[in-house]
Amino acid sequence: MDSDDALFEKLIAGDLRAFDRLYERFERPLFGFIRAQLGDAGEAEDVLHEAFMAVLRERETRREVKSFRAWIFQVARNLCLNRVRSRKRAGRAAEAVGWMRASGEAPLLAEQVLERRQSGEALRRAVERLPPGLAEVYRLRAGGMSYEEVAVTLGIAEGTVKSRMHEMVKRLREEVLQ
Repeated sequence: MDSDDALFEKLIAGDLRAFDRLYERFERPLFGFIRAQLGDAGEAEDVLHEAFMAVLRERETRREVKSFRAWIFQVARNLCLNRVRSRKRAGRAAEAVGWMRASGEAPLLAEQVLERRQSGEALRRAVERLPPGLAEVYRLRAGGMSYEEVAVTLGIAEGTVKSRMHEMVKRLREEVLQ
């Protein structure tokens, strides 16, 4: 079985079957990560496709990628950040003309409301209350990334990842055990 990085190299060399295998491997974990970032399944699907389009574009530039897994999650994270920024800009514009609430937040979708009501897991509730930096580390580590891959994805030092993990575990333990 080829590694992720070997498949990416095959893709760069022109083997489009390698793309299919990478998509099969990363579709579910990447979609889960993106959905957790955006909170909307439809929007997450769009970003997932944008991320894989970036993979195809990258094959044309032939830039060296040290860890495909870390790179694709970094691409997805950046796309999510762009979406969130875009939402905020749209919210401010709509608010300026009186189309939305003063907070600028879009109302929750019915699917999101139902999902939140059905979620009775203490850990999930605790993760949702984590600060964004800690929640991101949690989701990436839960997705199977190493400390080094998380550091590359978030653009921070590996020691920072470890300290965030320590703080995250401490907070989750306190909250879940109460």
